Amino acid sequence: MEWFRIKTSSLLVRVAVDEIVYVKADGNYCDLVLINGRSRKMTFQLHYFEDNFKLLKSADMFIRVGRSLIVNRQYVQVIDLIDQVIIFGGKHLTREPKTDISQTYRPDRGDEVGAGRDIYMVRVSRDALKQLKEQLENMKGGEAI
Repeated sequence: MEWFRIKTSSLLVRVAVDEIVYVKADGNYCDLVLINGRSRKMTFQLHYFEDNFKLLKSADMFIRVGRSLIVNRQYVQVIDLIDQVIIFGGKHLTREPKTDISQTYRPDRGDEVGAGRDIYMVRVSRDALKQLKEQLENMKGGEAI
């Protein structure tokens, strides 16, 4: 298991790389969102995470999406260009969906999306979503979305 370390003068945070769902910019801060539903506000800008993710053995897991988001590609389940959202899913995610879009993709409706798992949803610009969609479509390894 590979660990991502975040260090400051008074803090050390260690997170297993495969537990990071996404990092979202919020001004001079970032929200680091994990598979267990926890979010930690960090006093770093997004480029800090981008630069440090590149140093990991599993650097290809993380994709920059527009100006304010880095996603872990293994959790990207739906890219919806019409509603301009990314929906994250996976058997390890534990957060309860609490957004309007979750009603569209409710697993109990028989939709394949979600497949009985909880989901996350993040709004993103259409151009950024198009770029992410293209990147994921062109990746090797037969990973289809």
